[in-house]
Amino acid sequence: MRVMRRLVALAGAAALLAVAPGNAHAASPKFSETTAIGTHNAYEKAKYAYFAQALDSGASLLELDVYADSLSRRWRVSHGNPLGNDNNCEAAKTPGELYGKSRDQDLGSCLDNMAAWNQLHPDHPPIVVKVEFKVGFNDNANLGPDEFDTLVAQRLGGSVYKPADLLGGTYGSLDAAAKADAWPARDSLRGKFLFEMIPGTVEQANPFDHYWTDQEYGDHLRDLYAAGRIGQAQAFPVVLGAAGGDPRTSRYDASIRPWFVFFDGDAAAYVNNGYDTSFYSANHYILIATDAHNVSPAISSTAPTDAEVATRLALLARNHASIITSDWAAKPASVLGSVVTRG
Repeated sequence: MRVMRRLVALAGAAALLAVAPGNAHAASPKFSETTAIGTHNAYEKAKYAYFAQALDSGASLLELDVYADSLSRRWRVSHGNPLGNDNNCEAAKTPGELYGKSRDQDLGSCLDNMAAWNQLHPDHPPIVVKVEFKVGFNDNANLGPDEFDTLVAQRLGGSVYKPADLLGGTYGSLDAAAKADAWPARDSLRGKFLFEMIPGTVEQANPFDHYWTDQEYGDHLRDLYAAGRIGQAQAFPVVLGAAGGDPRTSRYDASIRPWFVFFDGDAAAYVNNGYDTSFYSANHYILIATDAHNVSPAISSTAPTDAEVATRLALLARNHASIITSDWAAKPASVLGSVVTRG
């Protein structure tokens, strides 16, 4: 039994070693082959005083809640206030301005902070930026998919890994590229951000809104590709909500289903309902498992032990998650930066 425990421990260490920075002897796994940790609502000042500190945290995913403010025609970043900013993004555009400027800025400033931080850390591991559009897009107020793409491109330029990068000029849809496992190695994504977007809680609760963020951006990708302009797209739309089988089939028109390769759902729902999550890894889709602390046996959502986080990461890696998320912002980079082999 002691020998068996030793072998298991060595296997776990090897999984971590395979993606450890500076390990010149092991081939870097593909982005689709690993499981990492993200932080829920990383823009909140209670979690990090400045968004640059969220970027420092080592987390592989950071979440922003964004409101399309139709009155000011600006992208607001906050949890509950659609007309004002309440966040840790600061008025900083250069590395020297980080960690000290006024906060509560709009989405453009959050992107500026990322660009400035990127100059300080050009070799950072890939970071997924999860954007929840609380009330959805508002194309009539010039706050639609085109404007989002333009803003991200202007502020972050070539530091974004885009849908066109996955297509590589070879595949006719994101689905075809994912199934061919065209994802790059994690090491080749150093210095890159990947944007993924989900419909917001307000949008979903609005009985008059029948055109949610996921569908609208899916239509956007389809139309850009048909027009030969897919290179303009900066983000990946997400299928939201844990479900069995292929959830795209019942939700979307056949013309946009192939443009969804990111999926996001409650970790406990995936595990407790016995969904066959091997569907996601077999097709090399990216699966975000949220509220990872709630999977039985539940652990703290804010202050679990390092060992509990490691065990939960291993469990959900075996259940084919790509990134697990919780409110573990207080954990050190040695924990939040953990990356293991995906099951």
